[in-house]
Amino acid sequence: MNKMERDIRPDGQAELEYQDGEYRVIKPGTFVACAVTGVHIPLEALRYWNVELQEAYATAGIALKRLQETGKTPK
Repeated sequence: MNKMERDIRPDGQAELEYQDGEYRVIKPGTFVACAVTGVHIPLEALRYWNVELQEAYATAGIALKRLQETGKTPK
């Protein structure tokens, strides 16, 4: 982006529909919140989510912990 361009993305939390291997933006924003920790995850850094639970996770470790809590994977 050069100095004449503006970032027109709205600030704030995005609302997403999590799908297999991708997500659909329902409400534009710059981040989503981790379902476990509440930490803000910039959309460009979002790598981990659960389609069934419709939740985003900040790290692979947090995603695994959540799956174990819900009984989706062995402990």
